[in-house]
This record gives sequence, C-alpha cells and structure tokens, in this order.
Amino acid sequence: MIKRDNLVRQVRSALRRSRAVALVGARQCGKTTLARQLVEADSPNYFDLEDPSGLSRLDEPMTALRSLKGLVVIDEVQRRPDLFPVLRVLTDRKPLPARFLILGSASPELMRQSSESLAGRIETVAMSGFSMSEVGHKAQTRHWLRGGFPPSFLARTESDSLAWRKSFIQTFLERDLPQWGIGAPAAALLRFWTMLAHYHGQIWNAADPARSLGVSEPTVRRYLDILSGVFMIRQLLPWHANLKKRQVKAPKIYFRDTGLLHYLLGIKSERDLHGHPKSGASWEGYVIEEMIKATDPDEVYYWATHSGAEIDLVMVKDRRMLGVECKRIDAPKLTPSMRTALDDLKLDQIAVVYPGIKQYSLDDKVVAVPLKAITEGMKGLFPK
Repeated sequence: MIKRDNLVRQVRSALRRSRAVALVGARQCGKTTLARQLVEADSPNYFDLEDPSGLSRLDEPMTALRSLKGLVVIDEVQRRPDLFPVLRVLTDRKPLPARFLILGSASPELMRQSSESLAGRIETVAMSGFSMSEVGHKAQTRHWLRGGFPPSFLARTESDSLAWRKSFIQTFLERDLPQWGIGAPAAALLRFWTMLAHYHGQIWNAADPARSLGVSEPTVRRYLDILSGVFMIRQLLPWHANLKKRQVKAPKIYFRDTGLLHYLLGIKSERDLHGHPKSGASWEGYVIEEMIKATDPDEVYYWATHSGAEIDLVMVKDRRMLGVECKRIDAPKLTPSMRTALDDLKLDQIAVVYPGIKQYSLDDKVVAVPLKAITEGMKGLFPK
C-alpha cells in the first residue's frame, strides 16, 4: 500500500480549522481509502452514497445526522446535492457536536449548492491519483505511462492497467455522469474526449472540434466544462500582463492523468510512448501536474505572446511569481523566450524541468532542475 501521509495531514488540519471539509477529486483517485483512515467504513458516522443502504439511511437526512458526534463522512455527495442545505443547518450549531468530511467527484463549481449553501463554513482539499512524490522517482516511467489512478498504477501487467482504464472511461461516461444529473450523450462525450487527447498541450479553439463533431461551439464548450468539472481535464488559463505585446487569451488543454491520455491515444507500452508524436506534449503535461501537486500554488497559468514568447507554467505562491519550463532534452539552455518572460512578467525565478540528474544554474534567476527533484519536495528550488 502506498502511503499518502501528506494528504491525511492536510485533511486533519482542515478539519481542525473548519466545520466542514470537502475532499474533492476524480473518481477512483483514492478519496474513500483516505477517508476510511479517519472513520471506519462500518461506523454509523460513515455514509457511502454509492451503497443503497447508505442512501436509504439518509432518506430523512436531518434525523439521521443530527444526533451524530465526532467526525461524519459522506462519500460521493454529488449524488445527493439536496444534502447541502441540511449540512448548513448542522454546521451552524453551537456548540458543534460534529464536523463533516464530504467526498465529491465533481468540483464545487459543478455542484453549485455546496458553494452557495456552505459558503464560509467549508474548506476544500483537492486530491488526485498517486503523485510522483508518493510513488518515488524509480517508478517515474511507469507512473507517466499508466497515470496515477491507484488501480491503473498498481495493476499487475500493462494489459491489466489498460483494461482498467478502458472500463473506467466506459463506466464513467455511461453510468457516473448520468447518475450525477449531467445530461450529455455518452457516445458524443467519448468522441470529444478522444479528440481532446490530440489537443493535449495545445491552445484551445472550439471551432475545429465543433465542426468535426457536427455540433455547435457552445455545445463543445459545455462538454469541455463537464470534463473539467469532474477533474479529467485541466484548462490552464493564460496570464495577462499589462504589456503592449499581443498575448494569447485562450486556455491550454491538458489531461490531468496521463494514463487516460495514453489510452485514448492508443499508447500501450513504454516503447509506444517514446515513439509517439504526442510524447513531448504528454511529458509536458505530466511535469505541469506534478509541479502543481508538489508546490501547491495559489494560482496557476501559462503565458504566451503572438510573437512566440511563452512560459509553460506560471505559478503564483506567497505573492511571488514562479515560472516553469518543461524541456525533454538532455541539457537545457537559456532561451530568448525565458529572458523575455523574466523581463516582461518580472518573474522571481524560472525552473527548467528536464529528465536529467543534475541541478545547475542557467542565469541568476533560471535554474535547470531534474525531474526527480519533485519527489524531494522541491526543497530550495524557489526563493523564499
């Protein structure tokens, strides 16, 4: 079993601060396993809304929840959005006899009632599949190939991992989304999701997918928002500096899990991965996700101008702006684009992440960083 002690500490800390905590992340990323470290599955304080008995226990939610004390866990809460007004009443009690940990596979933005009913009462902790820090650098290639979903990463063989990912996508589209009240045809979403795999790492333009699918651009945007809201896709928004240069204003599209990306691209092995035309884009997205997990920034963006200057990732953390460039080469060098970004964005530092083994300076504010540094918590990478 791969330990996720850092996430457990985050959740415990949030529960000490807040009356309710939402642990959100994609289906099958390990939320239930983590929650059961805090409350036993057979406890009267644990409600699994995928279990018919768990649902039936909440037929009268106020009656079922009002008398409970300590920590109460409600798993897959997006199946009962009507619970949020009840939770608002229960979290307003003084003294407070119980705190609530709610697990959700859809973002708070997709579940508007959570943000509206529990505003000021709930803290959100985001969770993904295994990070590279959790699996270790020695497993990096397998992690990149298979992704971080525990059943995929821990599968006995590559064939077993692929079979799980195929089943996950099918079940997700045909069962989970309809159960959550998301009305979009499964076949159309699968075609769109597959099409998005070829947009991974590119600037989004709704016109081409809409034309290919024979639907309107608003429909395509809705599909994209659905997949973003259930943590499958990251829309990396552009940073707009106050410059005279023309800057790109559309988001970039990245799969949050490279295992699902590789399945939809038909990549089945490490050999396939290294020879595929999207290998470089896949690695870029992998590094971006791992950097975000490792540094927990306050805000994330990318930056690009129409003249060609760009930075793959701009992170705002503790009022500092930190740039990240992803270079899948043996020895990165300082580029004109990096100099432009330093001057125009006033970045405090740029990390050029590459698959080598040595960390070295390229400039006063630019450092080449081996990918394995992510597993070491990025200590000393960015200035305090």
